[in-house]
Amino acid sequence: MNKFFLVALLILGFGTANAQKFAYVNTQDILEKLPEFQKAQKEIDALSEKWQKEVEAKQNEIEKMYQAYQKEQILLPDEMKRKREDEIIQKEKELKEFQRKIFGTNGELFQKRQELIKPIQEKIYKAIEEVAQQGGFQIIFDKSNNASILFTDPKLDKSKEVLKKLGQ
Repeated sequence: MNKFFLVALLILGFGTANAQKFAYVNTQDILEKLPEFQKAQKEIDALSEKWQKEVEAKQNEIEKMYQAYQKEQILLPDEMKRKREDEIIQKEKELKEFQRKIFGTNGELFQKRQELIKPIQEKIYKAIEEVAQQGGFQIIFDKSNNASILFTDPKLDKSKEVLKKLGQ
């Protein structure tokens, strides 16, 4: 179902007897303005770059092994050919395993991102909740990444209030 229609149904489902108060925030903008997020993001980027360089080094090593094998294979006996091919295949498997371990769905990069970013996100959501309670808002939408909000009135943007709650 289209997100816009789902939101409309949610709004209509709250009833029309009493007026509903809505607002929105842009969590991406909020995150980008927090020094602790910027620091965490730099740490994640540095780790990612370090691991990517390791991947590239392993790929270069495999490429060199393959090129050497290509040059020498004519002179090698069948047993040596198989041995060298097996070594190259083993290195490729090790590389794929390393990439999965680091960059996979629950890999080390994902875990590090969770460790560093999740507490910041929880702080933001707590601040959003406080803004909602103090302002009497029943719903606060997140405008980040164009989350199917087709129009927003700047007066309803509570991002600055959330940043104030976060000490920014």
